[in-house]
Amino acid sequence: MSPHTRSARLWASVATAALALTFAGAGQASAADVNNARNSGFESGLGNWTCSANSGTTVSSPVHSGAAALKGTPAGQDNAQCTQSVAVKPNSTYSLSAWVQGGYTYLGVTGTGTTDVSTWTPDSSSWKQLTTSFTTGSSTTSVTVYTHGWYGQAPYYADDVSVYGPDGGGGSDPNPTVPATPAGLAVSSTTSSSASLSWNAVSGATGYNVYRNGTKVTAVTGTSATVTGLAASTSYSFQVTATNSAGESAKSTAVTATTTSGGGNGGIALPKHAVTGYWQNFNNGATVQKLSDVSSQYDIIAVAFADATTTPGAVTFNLDSAGLGGYTVDQFKADIKAKQAAGKKVVVSVGGQNGTISVNDSTSATNFANSVYSLMQTYGFDGVDIDLENGLNATYMSQALHSLAAKAGSSFVLTMAPQTIDMQSTSNSYFQTALNVKDVLTVVNMQYYNSGSMLGCDGKVYSQGSVDFLTALACIQLEGGLSPSQVGLGLPASTSAAGSGYVSPTVVNNALDCLTKGTGCGSFKPSKTYPDLRGAMTWSTNWDASAGSSWSNSVGGHVHALP
Repeated sequence: MSPHTRSARLWASVATAALALTFAGAGQASAADVNNARNSGFESGLGNWTCSANSGTTVSSPVHSGAAALKGTPAGQDNAQCTQSVAVKPNSTYSLSAWVQGGYTYLGVTGTGTTDVSTWTPDSSSWKQLTTSFTTGSSTTSVTVYTHGWYGQAPYYADDVSVYGPDGGGGSDPNPTVPATPAGLAVSSTTSSSASLSWNAVSGATGYNVYRNGTKVTAVTGTSATVTGLAASTSYSFQVTATNSAGESAKSTAVTATTTSGGGNGGIALPKHAVTGYWQNFNNGATVQKLSDVSSQYDIIAVAFADATTTPGAVTFNLDSAGLGGYTVDQFKADIKAKQAAGKKVVVSVGGQNGTISVNDSTSATNFANSVYSLMQTYGFDGVDIDLENGLNATYMSQALHSLAAKAGSSFVLTMAPQTIDMQSTSNSYFQTALNVKDVLTVVNMQYYNSGSMLGCDGKVYSQGSVDFLTALACIQLEGGLSPSQVGLGLPASTSAAGSGYVSPTVVNNALDCLTKGTGCGSFKPSKTYPDLRGAMTWSTNWDASAGSSWSNSVGGHVHALP
């Protein structure tokens, strides 16, 4: 978090394409409009499609609908471009769309006779629809539609490509029929406040609706869903339907999920908008504090840091009494209780530059969960902060955190503090972990400092130290699967708190306003606002105190005043 505990990892260069990202859909289509793409769902292999350097193939999983999808694998100087020549009418408007998943994916069209268009998305762990539109020229009778990935990136998947508009005379795929009722609905896991469901894929379905006690509660494109906001120790009935453009199937056979008991010490819920601050369990030149000295502006206090043990995955905590002026363990515990009585949450942070905790198998995952839960019982911590800078295993860290959440109950608080490079793509292990534990995750406070230039969600490169750097990078998380309430902006409290990336509280507040209200933006303006954005974080409460608490007074007050 600070120059003394943080390593500044820079991404030396970023490759990007100057592509226009289109969020708005096309206008209303006429009754005679059709999908002019052939083999749009890749049910006939690569028929009608041509892929560069043998980079394309069809797969049976994952698929958005039907039994097949395109898989494009970039390699070397090839970006896995797959194209189809599509017959169109002159002087006509068409909507171009496709469902994509996996690595960076681009969708576009050339040869329109007017303005060729394209759109793209960063990595996505679930199916996401890309949509844009184009108008043909006065003599245009065919266009070339393409998908491709990006050099050196993961394979991408594409399905259900559509060139929707006036019939160009080249033929089209048969119209869809209402999909069958999903089978195999099952409860895969529960917590005190959520239930995870899964079911079998239905041929021809493009999405699924999930019903709780007869009322629709969510819609997904995959064959699993986690329903949150449930009461502890309560039974719920769930059903699922399959959907496509032709309609919705009948509801599936119902299953019953019973949430676990709440447990824990309950306490006061976090405010809608919250401020997180890291408290230093060491003296590095910043103001030495007891927990009782931490400003009331902080809603979540992350105690930095827990220590690794000789047992794989296990951690412990050692209060630096000598370095903190004789601060005793009993005083520390009492201060935690006092903060909690005032409505604050106190979590133990695992990681930092020297935090070499490794959770890479089931045994170490169990050790991690058990040891953190033991610290929660011993000191009264509300949860844990994951601040690992030396890599993590998404599978086993997710296993550990779900196990810990089940032990702790509904009052469990889980925060994360990845570096910017860790959240550039949903294929990164940190981002994967955040998505895997979304059902128990409180907030991800990415560190917008000690960073090199990074891609924003619009594909442009931004440098740290600006409103655009904060908003364009936050957009990746907001559009990549995290709830706005699970996204916060992490900044240093002063120029002494980090090697680079400090911005004034005014810049932080402008970024918060841009994301939540659409005001105060720089050149990057998000396509929509996120009024439920959780808030902001700083390293550290100690450096904030050294600077006269100017950060917490300004940013804290602004966060708490957000609507």
